[in-house]
Amino acid sequence: MRAYLYAAALALSVAPAAHATQFVVNGGFESTLLAQSSEFGDRYASQQVTGWSTSGYNWIFRPGEADTVGGNGEFGFLKLHGPGTGTANGLTASPFGGNYVAADGAFATAAITQQLSGLTPGAQYAVTFAYAGAQQNGFNGATTEGWVVDLGTSVPTDGQRRSNTLSATAQITGGNIGGNLANADHGFTGWQTQTFVFTAQTANDILSFLAIGTPDGLPPFTLLDGVTTTEYVAAVPEPATWALMIGGFVMVGFATRRRRAAAVAA
Repeated sequence: MRAYLYAAALALSVAPAAHATQFVVNGGFESTLLAQSSEFGDRYASQQVTGWSTSGYNWIFRPGEADTVGGNGEFGFLKLHGPGTGTANGLTASPFGGNYVAADGAFATAAITQQLSGLTPGAQYAVTFAYAGAQQNGFNGATTEGWVVDLGTSVPTDGQRRSNTLSATAQITGGNIGGNLANADHGFTGWQTQTFVFTAQTANDILSFLAIGTPDGLPPFTLLDGVTTTEYVAAVPEPATWALMIGGFVMVGFATRRRRAAAVAA
């Protein structure tokens, strides 16, 4: 009986999704003007990142520089707490191995945005990314970090939450990562991966990431990398899988009938 049930369960597995069109440009933040880690965007116009715009206090760190050589911005030099500053908090490079965003969620906040093109209004799109929480070197105290993520016709501002159609598995509301990452004094939360599913409103919706964090005065930095946006299509069983599934259920039914017949005979 167990073998039959195993066969039926195996039949429920689905085929991997086919290669999907990628709608995000420079989702790894590798194409920049940076000679060294730096603030970027409208507030620090000498540094730009291909495909992305921002008017917030947001940074790009190159691999290994966040807690070592640091970077320059409009208010001077900045580093994050990490092994390079004498803090054994486990700060690591992005899981994608390249540049990543570090955005202050409690000071001069504004979203990092990119206008996508070629979307189908009414279709669903999966936005996947890696994120983590970190803190600015030179400050002390516990913080929280998170992102408000949105795909729509406008860009959320600090504290706003958008109402979007999300996948049931996201377990979030309005693109906000529920229960922002809690970060101990001089801490680093480690990298995590999240996927949100949105319904496109137009062919040229705006993808945005707004850093949120607490408290003011203890710079909470939310990290971001590996952003992708692809059309969301629920996987369906292949024909061979359907055949296995049907066969599995037939075998389960046959075994159940045999057990019932044996019980009646007894």
